[in-house]
Amino acid sequence: MELLTVVAEGFAAVEAPAPVKASALAHLTRWLTDPDFAEYRPQLEWMVKTGQFSGLVDRFFQILPFGTGGRRGAVGIGPNRMNNWTLGASVQGHCEYLRQRFPGKTLQVGLAYDVRRFNDARHQYCPDLPNPTMGVSSRSFAELAAEVYAANGITAWILPRESKHFQATPELSYLIRYLGLDGGLNISASHNPPDDNGGKFYDERGAQPVPPDDQIMADLVEKVEKTRYMPWHDAVRAHLIRFIDDTPHQAYIRLLEREALIAPPRAGEVAVVFTPLHGVGAMTAMELLVACGFHVIPVPEQMEPNGQFPNVTKSPNPEVPESMDRAAALATARQADLVLATDPDADRLGAMFPDENGVFRFITGHQIAALLTCFKLEELRKLGRLQASSLVVRTRVTTSIINRMAAAAGIQVVDDLLVGFKYIAEVLHNLETHGFHGEARGGVADYVIGVEESHGVLVTHEIRDKDAAGAALLMAELVLAQRRLGSSAWAYLHSMEERFGHFCNLTVNLAMTGLEGRQQMARMLENLRSTPPVVIGAESVTGFEDLRDPHGPLGPHKGATDAASRNVLVFQMGEHARLVLRPSGTEPKAKAYVEVATPPRSRGQSDADWAALCAQADARAAQLSDAFRSLVTSIA
Repeated sequence: MELLTVVAEGFAAVEAPAPVKASALAHLTRWLTDPDFAEYRPQLEWMVKTGQFSGLVDRFFQILPFGTGGRRGAVGIGPNRMNNWTLGASVQGHCEYLRQRFPGKTLQVGLAYDVRRFNDARHQYCPDLPNPTMGVSSRSFAELAAEVYAANGITAWILPRESKHFQATPELSYLIRYLGLDGGLNISASHNPPDDNGGKFYDERGAQPVPPDDQIMADLVEKVEKTRYMPWHDAVRAHLIRFIDDTPHQAYIRLLEREALIAPPRAGEVAVVFTPLHGVGAMTAMELLVACGFHVIPVPEQMEPNGQFPNVTKSPNPEVPESMDRAAALATARQADLVLATDPDADRLGAMFPDENGVFRFITGHQIAALLTCFKLEELRKLGRLQASSLVVRTRVTTSIINRMAAAAGIQVVDDLLVGFKYIAEVLHNLETHGFHGEARGGVADYVIGVEESHGVLVTHEIRDKDAAGAALLMAELVLAQRRLGSSAWAYLHSMEERFGHFCNLTVNLAMTGLEGRQQMARMLENLRSTPPVVIGAESVTGFEDLRDPHGPLGPHKGATDAASRNVLVFQMGEHARLVLRPSGTEPKAKAYVEVATPPRSRGQSDADWAALCAQADARAAQLSDAFRSLVTSIA
């Protein structure tokens, strides 16, 4: 009681709303008095005694939100952190969801995990006191999840402890479908900072659940009061924990090998520098490239699976150009033709290739999406495998050049999806079960490629999440095909733009920090919704769409998660410019996706005139970005 009095007095001095502090005090009281949390108390008492009250409020004011697919955040102590308690409650809720979804069925799930291990890189805890979160790894989280599933009578499939392999995100999607499982859990925080981790759930299709199922699962997680566990060895003896052998992995690699579109390279024909950025991509993308005959040069200092990412600049994220600086230097020294990088869970792909001067250039997610779509459509047409029913898929914020490619090829396109690869997976599910999605008609065999702007690509309907391995093979084949034509990928990129138009795609990151950040964000959105601007800078707004509108094309909301995903505003500025605003559902920040395009290059247009037209589009996009940033700042 004396300790709680100190806490109450300390919280009173923290600058935070009273309800936030009251919630933090209630949660902290439980963690300091309930025997279930006894192992955390030495660290909590130390934080109280050292006056870390602001940090305690942050750790305890809420239970880490269960988003549309799971929980992700900093590992640590408290309900607003990733730890055994928050993960266990998530898994217990998933068990309840599976029993409700498949009543009376003998249930099975697959478990995957990446390379993360909590080492308190931020130095937030006392190193001289017991700390149950110190050293917790993605593997140990996965084992705890297996014990929860087993206690609920659900068989969990996991790699054996002695295995030196990890399982990438797309490989879990494939495993669920390959073994006919009822769901899955991936322990990963993708490219988040080293001390973060998370648990992302999958359904029986090998995809993340979409509304309303994600809302049903989130509601069940919220109701969890007690998590059940079965000790590891007891669960193994009861065959409720079973071990994955190499068969599904080999089947995954063979599946992607069959996606090859051109003859394999001859010895030394193409050199690819590859880095997994200390993640698991060497076990998927690199293995596939080697199996398909490509000469792969690994970046040696980044090959070790290491969740601290010690040799990566800035972030282990191939969306960040600096992450590939070592790879680019090696590629320059070895005169390679291509740089490829995968993020830690190997679902995103980064790429660089040399320009006309041999300087390696970063390829954006929009450019990767366009290049791979264009190349695959061309090769399928050569093979006689492109039909009017063929289908390409993109999310709404991904480059619209995909639409022009589809129109030129005379095929279908789905282009109105919300952000998130699960919506691309939903298209595949609808084709598979109903033979249509929206106005698109066909089956999964008609699927060509799905792309999103955040470096996500899926080349096969047999997997239901973005997959860097299949994308890596397609990109390597593009480079190989250009080499055989006496050209280059850089020249192909510019030729593609001349055929379909130059698209400048920019992302504006809007952060509203501090205690008033959420209120500012809400005020900004309300103002934009109630009174949409008629001009943004020098651009006239010719069309406005609120995707959250229940009377709009997406119809009524399917739950809170659906409403959050649809919190998107679209501003059209004539035929060739648009801006899409998507605020975060959990943080006081948002992204605005700006696109300005030119028409295709006209016959007879000079190089100088074409270059000037492209430069005008780039300048217009930059001006629109700056103008929108000023606008939202003024109305927030």
